[in-house]
Amino acid sequence: MTTAYFSHPDCRLHDMGAGHPECPQRLDAIEDQLLSSGVDVALTRFDVPLAAHSDLLLAHTEGYITELEEFIRQAIETGEHRALDPDTYVGPHTWQAALRSAGAAVAATDAVIDGRAENAFCAIRPPGHHATRSQSMGFCFFNNIAVAARHALDVRGLKRVAIVDFDVHHGNGTEDIVAGDERILMVSFFQDQIFPFTGGVPLGSNMVNLPVPPYTRGGEVREMIEANWIPRLEDFKPEMLFISAGFDAHREDDMGRMGLVEADFEWITRRVVELARRHAKGRVVSCLEGGYALSSLARSVVAHLRALADV
Repeated sequence: MTTAYFSHPDCRLHDMGAGHPECPQRLDAIEDQLLSSGVDVALTRFDVPLAAHSDLLLAHTEGYITELEEFIRQAIETGEHRALDPDTYVGPHTWQAALRSAGAAVAATDAVIDGRAENAFCAIRPPGHHATRSQSMGFCFFNNIAVAARHALDVRGLKRVAIVDFDVHHGNGTEDIVAGDERILMVSFFQDQIFPFTGGVPLGSNMVNLPVPPYTRGGEVREMIEANWIPRLEDFKPEMLFISAGFDAHREDDMGRMGLVEADFEWITRRVVELARRHAKGRVVSCLEGGYALSSLARSVVAHLRALADV
């Protein structure tokens, strides 16, 4: 099995200010853990292009893209951070990083469809699953996974794809973009009643949302996945699976109050890979979302990659 690894130095340059949890050191921690664990030798590194304007239009409105570019241009001119909301800032390198992140997701999709890799992981930032069709929020600017899923459908001609979103926060942006698109089945779990305070009522019949209470542990999440995700995914028979991989549901991450550990993320990933082998020629593309406690993030990504690479 070939697992492709997509990352780029531009993704590290995006910086939302001192003390912000969505920091460049997240990628450093992952790289360090890849080396110390030896998992890096099981990966094949690929180049990361910039996303094209046409790629972004697969998930976002023209007006939103134009307004965001102008907002960031002003940050480039001043060299200062600018706040889009109390949690989400842009800086001089944000535009380039956001284009690399979306570009990685598209390139990974092409690599897997073309058979140059069986599956792929994108170690990218900024993350994407809170970015709606026309609004940035929650540290996100472009919805990387939605862009990739629509690229598989609208550009590469697949008929059905699934999005698996595991993160302590609901992927409201992805749901906003894909709800009602019956070519896409989205399954997710997230801690209930925290940011972005959505997901309790699905926006479409193609959504399987699992809001879970605080302090839920991995065993309970596994049971809910088996009972709710897996039957829908098996019936849907996706031709490719996309993962919004957030690791802030780890018990060491204080962004939320869930109790998962590395073994839980590995188990979830192996279940997705098993399903992909049955229905989708093994085709999986995963993109980094949350995870802000650096040690648990890095360990969890390595566990995720062990399952993808089957090592």
